[in-house]
Amino acid sequence: MDKDFQRSVSSRAARRNQQQQAKYILSGGKLPQDYTMRIIWKRGFIRLVLTAGIIWMLLILSVLLFHVWSCQSSVAFFSALCNKESKVFGMLNTMGLMKSLHRCPIPVADDPNEIVIPKRKSSDVVQHLSYIMEDNIVRNGSQSPPLFGGHQTWQQRDESYKVKPTMKVHCGFMQGGGAEMAAADIKYVKKCRFVVASGIFDGYDTPHQPSNISRRSQRLFCFLMVVDEVSLDFIKNNVTVREDNDGGQWVGIWRLIQLKHQPYDEPRRNGKVPKILTHRLFPQAQYSIWIDGKMELIVDPLLMLERYLWREKHTFAIAQHKHHRSIYEEADANKRRKRYARPLIDLHMKIYRYEGMEPWSPNKGTVSDVPEGAIIIREHTALNNLFSCLWFNEVNLFTPRDQLSFGYVVYRLGDEFKKKAELKESRGGLGLWSPYPGNLDLVVLPPVARTSKAG
Repeated sequence: MDKDFQRSVSSRAARRNQQQQAKYILSGGKLPQDYTMRIIWKRGFIRLVLTAGIIWMLLILSVLLFHVWSCQSSVAFFSALCNKESKVFGMLNTMGLMKSLHRCPIPVADDPNEIVIPKRKSSDVVQHLSYIMEDNIVRNGSQSPPLFGGHQTWQQRDESYKVKPTMKVHCGFMQGGGAEMAAADIKYVKKCRFVVASGIFDGYDTPHQPSNISRRSQRLFCFLMVVDEVSLDFIKNNVTVREDNDGGQWVGIWRLIQLKHQPYDEPRRNGKVPKILTHRLFPQAQYSIWIDGKMELIVDPLLMLERYLWREKHTFAIAQHKHHRSIYEEADANKRRKRYARPLIDLHMKIYRYEGMEPWSPNKGTVSDVPEGAIIIREHTALNNLFSCLWFNEVNLFTPRDQLSFGYVVYRLGDEFKKKAELKESRGGLGLWSPYPGNLDLVVLPPVARTSKAG
């Protein structure tokens, strides 16, 4: 029955079509001449639109994939193309496509709550370390104003490298030299035993909030952001700063610590105070992790202490420079990149060369003489504190490029463990303006094999 019904329907449709064609022919009608071309153009236009749409979507997808790849690339050129402030990055991050990855995998422990904090041991080399606090220098019958780093003489500098059980050295913070903290901040940092410290000077950035911080580390660590007045005003104008009942100022997890009366004219040299003299700013701290203000902490600090200090029983950890191993090569790169006055860098290196500092070689027994100082992890032992003081004294006496001084301090401690006024740049670098007790004219700096581009 169904089959008969289908046959009758199909036959009626066929007859209706034949009748329409017959009427069209009988009426003398003809197909338009451009009818076929219209059909071809219509179909071609539809295909063109579909093809263009597909190509456009593929182009957008390619751009998004390139954005994801560049933001996670280890190549500096491509990573620099990544704009983390863009709406595209925010959208991809919300979708979970922009995960924060380590540039190089770090085998840290899994759970901060399982980390056992070891008992501290006293130093066998330096048992008592104290600091020179008064800077009373009389020159030409007049009293010179105190300097933050003091008027250290060449003899005092040489004596400070002779390690003894009891020592008293220059270490910044001369009375009246500047870099004072507010009373509320001094009271707060007295309770800090574990410190994550950073710094922003000259108003170039706002604090980057750490991530992946466990509740144990939030209770254990003080997160201290050292700033100057310019940076504090910049931060207040760009992010929310809350104030607690004791007068402390906070941005997220960071406690802002303002240093009043900056000791130097250069923000770069001022930034070395909290970076190198962390033990002086926060004297009760037993452990500290320094990260540059441009960086973001994405690993739990307790895991970092366990990985770089406690696991292999170290007390000081710093990364080596990714390009240079010799301080003379680093000095050459600083001159090419115009990081500091070239004559002053040359004078700095001539003094080190005169005092026996050799270019790095595998025979020296160290992996490198040049650190990457963006991250410093240390236990505040007396010997480490002495090292930090001597390192800062070199930065105070010479150029503020701390990577040039680090290897020299290691070299000096290894055995034991013509002034131009128009070039003067700041209240630092006193050693560059004091007559050196040696003939530097005969010093020839070693040749440098350039392993990195100028910029």
